[in-house]
Amino acid sequence: MRTNVSLRLRYVAGVSPAKWLRAWADRRPDLPLEATRVDEAGQLLELRAGAADLAFVRLPVDGDEEELHVIPLWEEVAVAVLPKDHPFAEAESLVLADLADEPRAPEQEDPAMTVELVAAGTGWAMMPHGVARLNHRRDVVAVPVTDAPTTRIALVWRVARDDEDIQEFVGVVRGRTARSSRSGGPAEATDPAGDART
Repeated sequence: MRTNVSLRLRYVAGVSPAKWLRAWADRRPDLPLEATRVDEAGQLLELRAGAADLAFVRLPVDGDEEELHVIPLWEEVAVAVLPKDHPFAEAESLVLADLADEPRAPEQEDPAMTVELVAAGTGWAMMPHGVARLNHRRDVVAVPVTDAPTTRIALVWRVARDDEDIQEFVGVVRGRTARSSRSGGPAEATDPAGDART
């Protein structure tokens, strides 16, 4: 029997869960959704420890995937973060060859610090578009890199922690109505061909 008084959601930088929080609040006012951003390096720590119920993570995930339900959701375009006065700053898009001879900024664990180094003129940085948008500042620009590998966001939860509340949230993320989401079981929810949002 469920004893939690909230559904605990964790999400990595670049994910904006506000629309799902609103939809959940409308549908399930009896079960608040507690959403907290986590570092990508520790994106599954709370989930595996049982301190979180679901997580939006950036694939791939480490460890035994048989313990987890994973629904890939959308792909993230890679962007080059450049100083605003960089010769490529006005480009609509770039390819990796354009940047081959350009110095790269030292990559930091915190993307905001990497962007800070870009702004300071140490070089350019590559990151998912959502992360660049989150750390945007007026002295840098983000330009899509069309041939760079994309990254993918997925919704993850433990196989051992699969119940009607989890399935209902999966339904919210996948855009199902209250009526149809309650009829979907775990087999439907774990279909890897999840919604592709851009």
